[in-house]
Amino acid sequence: QVQLVESGGGLVQAGGSLRLSCVVSGRTFSSDVMGWFRQAPGKEREFVVASTGNGGRTYYADSVKGRFTISRDNAKKTVYLQIDSLGPEDTAVYYCAGAPSGSYYAPMSYKYWGQGTQVTVSS
Repeated sequence: QVQLVESGGGLVQAGGSLRLSCVVSGRTFSSDVMGWFRQAPGKEREFVVASTGNGGRTYYADSVKGRFTISRDNAKKTVYLQIDSLGPEDTAVYYCAGAPSGSYYAPMSYKYWGQGTQVTVSS
Protein backbone atom coordinates (compact mmCIF):
# COMPACT_ATOMS: atom_id res chain seq x y z
CA GLN A 1 0.00 0.00 0.00
CA VAL A 2 1.39 3.35 -1.03
CA GLN A 3 1.34 6.11 1.55
CA LEU A 4 2.44 9.73 1.43
CA VAL A 5 2.64 11.53 4.74
CA GLU A 6 3.26 15.28 4.89
CA SER A 7 4.45 17.25 7.87
CA GLY A 8 5.98 20.60 8.69
CA GLY A 9 3.06 22.95 8.27
CA GLY A 10 2.07 25.51 10.84
CA LEU A 11 1.38 29.12 11.64
CA VAL A 12 4.10 31.53 10.61
CA GLN A 13 4.42 35.30 10.30
CA ALA A 14 4.75 36.92 6.93
CA GLY A 15 8.33 36.88 5.77
CA GLY A 16 9.07 33.66 7.59
CA SER A 17 10.02 30.23 6.30
CA LEU A 18 8.87 26.66 6.59
CA ARG A 19 10.11 23.33 5.36
CA LEU A 20 7.51 20.76 4.49
CA SER A 21 8.32 17.07 4.29
CA CYS A 22 6.60 14.20 2.55
CA VAL A 23 7.63 10.64 3.36
CA VAL A 24 6.70 7.99 0.84
CA SER A 25 6.26 4.32 1.56
CA GLY A 26 5.20 1.39 -0.55
CA ARG A 27 6.98 2.51 -3.72
CA THR A 28 10.50 2.64 -5.06
CA PHE A 29 10.38 6.45 -5.10
CA SER A 30 13.73 7.29 -6.71
CA SER A 31 12.34 7.18 -10.24
CA ASP A 32 8.96 8.72 -9.39
CA VAL A 33 7.94 12.22 -10.32
CA MET A 34 6.85 13.96 -7.13
CA GLY A 35 4.84 17.12 -6.94
CA TRP A 36 3.56 19.64 -4.45
CA PHE A 37 0.17 21.28 -4.75
CA ARG A 38 -1.75 23.65 -2.55
CA GLN A 39 -5.37 24.51 -2.01
CA ALA A 40 -6.60 27.68 -0.40
CA PRO A 41 -10.15 27.94 1.01
CA GLY A 42 -12.68 28.29 -1.75
CA LYS A 43 -10.11 27.76 -4.50
CA GLU A 44 -9.08 24.91 -6.73
CA ARG A 45 -6.03 22.83 -6.04
CA GLU A 46 -3.05 24.61 -7.53
CA PHE A 47 0.22 23.25 -8.90
CA VAL A 48 3.30 24.44 -7.01
CA VAL A 49 6.28 22.40 -8.15
CA ALA A 50 7.26 19.00 -9.53
CA SER A 51 10.52 17.10 -9.43
CA THR A 52 11.45 14.26 -11.70
CA GLY A 53 13.15 11.25 -10.26
CA ASN A 54 16.52 10.19 -11.54
CA GLY A 55 16.50 12.90 -14.18
CA GLY A 56 16.63 15.64 -11.57
CA ARG A 57 14.51 18.23 -13.36
CA THR A 58 12.23 20.63 -11.53
CA TYR A 59 9.24 22.63 -12.69
CA TYR A 60 7.93 25.56 -10.65
CA ALA A 61 4.75 27.59 -10.85
CA ASP A 62 5.57 31.18 -11.75
CA SER A 63 3.97 32.38 -8.52
CA VAL A 64 6.53 30.57 -6.36
CA LYS A 65 9.74 30.81 -8.36
CA GLY A 66 12.56 32.18 -6.29
CA ARG A 67 10.79 31.50 -2.97
CA PHE A 68 10.03 27.77 -3.03
CA THR A 69 12.59 25.02 -3.42
CA ILE A 70 11.90 21.33 -3.87
CA SER A 71 14.44 18.73 -2.93
CA ARG A 72 14.43 15.02 -2.34
CA ASP A 73 16.34 12.42 -0.41
CA ASN A 74 15.93 9.14 -2.23
CA ALA A 75 17.52 7.15 0.56
CA LYS A 76 14.87 8.43 2.97
CA LYS A 77 12.11 8.36 0.36
CA THR A 78 11.34 11.92 1.30
CA VAL A 79 10.57 15.00 -0.74
CA TYR A 80 10.90 18.44 0.81
CA LEU A 81 9.46 21.84 0.06
CA GLN A 82 11.38 24.79 1.43
CA ILE A 83 9.19 27.87 1.50
CA ASP A 84 10.80 31.26 2.08
CA SER A 85 9.47 34.82 2.22
CA LEU A 86 6.00 33.58 3.08
CA GLY A 87 3.08 35.87 2.48
CA PRO A 88 -0.62 35.66 3.34
CA GLU A 89 -1.28 34.50 -0.24
CA ASP A 90 0.62 31.29 0.58
CA THR A 91 -1.96 30.25 3.18
CA ALA A 92 -3.30 26.90 2.04
CA VAL A 93 -3.28 23.19 2.63
CA TYR A 94 -0.18 21.80 0.96
CA TYR A 95 -0.27 18.34 -0.57
CA CYS A 96 2.42 16.14 -1.96
CA ALA A 97 1.56 13.83 -4.81
CA GLY A 98 3.32 11.14 -6.77
CA ALA A 99 3.47 9.19 -9.99
CA PRO A 100 1.60 11.31 -12.49
CA SER A 101 0.41 9.58 -15.64
CA GLY A 102 0.21 12.77 -17.66
CA SER A 103 0.89 16.44 -17.17
CA TYR A 104 2.99 17.27 -14.12
CA TYR A 105 0.89 20.40 -13.68
CA ALA A 106 -2.52 18.75 -13.46
CA PRO A 107 -3.78 17.31 -10.16
CA MET A 108 -5.83 14.75 -12.04
CA SER A 109 -2.64 13.19 -13.40
CA TYR A 110 -1.35 12.11 -10.02
CA LYS A 111 -2.12 8.68 -8.67
CA TYR A 112 -1.00 9.09 -5.07
CA TRP A 113 -1.74 11.87 -2.58
CA GLY A 114 -0.91 12.71 0.98
CA GLN A 115 -3.42 13.99 3.48
CA GLY A 116 -2.10 17.55 3.37
CA THR A 117 -0.49 19.89 5.86
CA GLN A 118 -1.88 23.31 6.72
CA VAL A 119 0.25 26.40 6.23
CA THR A 120 -1.14 29.61 7.66
CA VAL A 121 0.65 32.92 7.22
CA SER A 122 -0.27 35.83 9.43
CA SER A 123 0.31 39.39 8.27
